[in-house]
Amino acid sequence: MKKNMKKDIYENPLITRYAGNEISQNWSPQKKFSTWRRMWLALATAEKELGLPISDKQLEEMSAHLDDIDFEYAAKKEKEFRHDVMSHIHTFAKSCPSAAPIIHLGATSCFVGDNTDLIQIKDAMNIIKVKLIKLIASLRTFSMEYKNLPTLGFTHYQPAQLTTVGKRASLWLQDFLIDFERLEDELENLPFRGVKGTTGTQASFLELFKGDHEKVKKLNIRVAEIMGFKKTIPVSGQTYTRKMDFYIVSLLSGIAQSAHKMSTDIRLLANLKEIEEPFGKKQIGSSAMAYKRNPMRSERICSLARYVMSLLENTAMTHSTQWFERTLDDSANRRIVLPEAFLAVDAILSIANNVCSGLNVWPLIIKKRIEAELPFMATENILMECVKSGGDRQELHEAIRIHSMEASRNIKEKGNPNDLIERIKNDDKFAVVKDILDKLLDPQAYVGRSSEQVEEFVFSNVDPVLKQYKTIFNEKDEELKV
Repeated sequence: MKKNMKKDIYENPLITRYAGNEISQNWSPQKKFSTWRRMWLALATAEKELGLPISDKQLEEMSAHLDDIDFEYAAKKEKEFRHDVMSHIHTFAKSCPSAAPIIHLGATSCFVGDNTDLIQIKDAMNIIKVKLIKLIASLRTFSMEYKNLPTLGFTHYQPAQLTTVGKRASLWLQDFLIDFERLEDELENLPFRGVKGTTGTQASFLELFKGDHEKVKKLNIRVAEIMGFKKTIPVSGQTYTRKMDFYIVSLLSGIAQSAHKMSTDIRLLANLKEIEEPFGKKQIGSSAMAYKRNPMRSERICSLARYVMSLLENTAMTHSTQWFERTLDDSANRRIVLPEAFLAVDAILSIANNVCSGLNVWPLIIKKRIEAELPFMATENILMECVKSGGDRQELHEAIRIHSMEASRNIKEKGNPNDLIERIKNDDKFAVVKDILDKLLDPQAYVGRSSEQVEEFVFSNVDPVLKQYKTIFNEKDEELKV
């Protein structure tokens, strides 16, 4: 819990309780408005390079006041102007009076607003990227550690063929790897809005440069370069297309979906007592039931993930309702949706990293559940072995069916252990397999290529990514070994 928060007004739990400081600072007023000033400086710098009468003194004065924002003065001006961009232009101009005449020269509000949003989105994705790659590394370790440990598979949450603990975890891992690859694509292809003018026509800049189209095009490219972007969106209205917001939140929704699926599996496994999330020595599971070990971290992931997934429809509606070159009904909405989607995913990944780095696996419980169900699954192999030795397939099949029904009824009606194998041992029709029944009941014989699949997936798909981003892991992290 962060400290020094006022307690007499509403606090956003995403900031005070869940998200990390880095992502919270990325969406802070300080980051936003200091970036506005950097945008104004980049614009003035590029305009000077292309021949407009802007002095070095003006640029130096702007450079000296990028971060010392008088928020009280800005708030006073916004109350007066009812316009946030104009209030900050005046606030910046108060700090650098000689540069006042050329601040925001030729630009519209979305020059600072939209471009800053894209900078914050880009920086937020890089923060998310670090946490996501660490989660992938953690799941990689877990998958490899338990690649050989058989466990009961489930389809429809009913007992199915065996898999391994590591193979199941590789399914979670694959989802996050897909998300990571999508994140890389979005980062690589994220365009800047650039210098487009009031309705996207660049008319004001064409006027400034006396009809020189080449200089206007160079201005657009140069400002993007200064701000760290390789390209700009080809065309725009006053704003960049809000479809971009939809795709960004779609990426975040995808991460949330992966985390929700994994956390739901962990919650179900916790109920089975096979795998549990970390539980602190003094952690309390219930205020009433002292014995409880609730999977509260996984539940929190699911809770936050559900919120993120709900935001996708919001961004779709925002894009679809933008009129012509721009309408302002997106503004208040986006001030909430974009930061909160990133804040929630940051929290999800932090919790997921905590959970996956300390999962408790209970092999004896897993083995006990396998032993309760494997006799039913082994009947096909038993049948085949008997047929190989000359048995009548139909007669043996009917005998197994009868024994299986009786064993199942014995379990459900009387609560007794599964005695199917004992029934088969005592039936002379199956005498030829009595000596090899233990071998036929070896769980390793029923996991297929689970172990090999984990290794192949990790070595071919996961490790190349982890090696590429090995520098992400700092000294406080465990050494990444791949």
